[in-house]
Amino acid sequence: MRRLLLSLSLFLLLSLSAAQANDWPRAEPPATVRTALQAVDARIRAGEFKAITSVLIAQDGQLIHESYFDADGAEALRNTRSVTKTVASLLTGLALADGKLASVQSPVLPWLPAQQRWARDEPRKARTTVQDLLTMSGPLECDDWNAWSRGNEERMYLVDDWLGFFWQLPVRGFPAWTPKPADSPYGRAFSYCTAGVTTLGVALQAAVNEPLSAYAQRRLFAPLGIDQLQWQSLPDGRHVQAGGGLALRSLDLLKLGQLALDEGRWQGSQVVPAAWLAESFTPQARMPDGIDYGYLWWLHTFAVGEQRIGTRAMNGAGGNTVQVVPSLRAVVVITSTNFQVQGGARLTLQLLQQHLLPALR
Repeated sequence: MRRLLLSLSLFLLLSLSAAQANDWPRAEPPATVRTALQAVDARIRAGEFKAITSVLIAQDGQLIHESYFDADGAEALRNTRSVTKTVASLLTGLALADGKLASVQSPVLPWLPAQQRWARDEPRKARTTVQDLLTMSGPLECDDWNAWSRGNEERMYLVDDWLGFFWQLPVRGFPAWTPKPADSPYGRAFSYCTAGVTTLGVALQAAVNEPLSAYAQRRLFAPLGIDQLQWQSLPDGRHVQAGGGLALRSLDLLKLGQLALDEGRWQGSQVVPAAWLAESFTPQARMPDGIDYGYLWWLHTFAVGEQRIGTRAMNGAGGNTVQVVPSLRAVVVITSTNFQVQGGARLTLQLLQQHLLPALR
């Protein structure tokens, strides 16, 4: 009997934990919105957008749409790749709030003593700041979108020392046909660099003086009721990868978006400083295609009919995205396994711009 009571208590405790993690207030959208979203679901199931695995939408803090298109369902941990980078931005804001970092202008190398030798003959490396890594505009030649770049992330994955890979990179050059930082929007020349965010994560761990995964759980995930997740690690086994690979449930990704929409608050508690999010959403650099970039946040503008809708986004390879839409008081999560699909990210943006945003509007 005692064993039965203990088993029942454990079952109730686990059930309560799961309910708290996924306990979104739910609401039925207006009939026209519901019909439009059902039509979108049908197109996804028909394969029009390839391997979309889930679409979730919250509006006014209530879950109004939740659809899964694979057999894994709501409890699946979704590897959304570079969505992790924006989590690193949130953790940077928390480290600043906790007094673990002095400023975004702080140099990175003092937190990485084993890497300081690379700056002895190159002062520009020594001057690389947290802000440089947050804005993808540091001085090193690192570009994941250029197959010829020495700093392309695919080259990093081939070696054992990912930090050494980054700090050994040469300083970027700017030939006459390439805008120099001073001539670029916001005074920064954008270059998408996973190795830089990988480095930022290791520096953050040194600054907070505990494993970054533990710090993230204590300061960010636990307050949101997120207890199911999986980090990828660096080859050294001592650091998690801040540049990509963190796996979370779709409902928990939605929580991160809602946190951002609500200026860092979750269920009445201030989790991330509102001032940090406001700074993170301020354009800091501009991508070659004209999209602005904040502190590891993408700042999109979508034309929907005659309206222009701005979003703040956590984006990852394959078209994975968490879109925060202030003007519609909404958060949209789209997960996908379109990693090997040409134009996978464009399929997600098409789904969002041509179907989901018009339905919500």
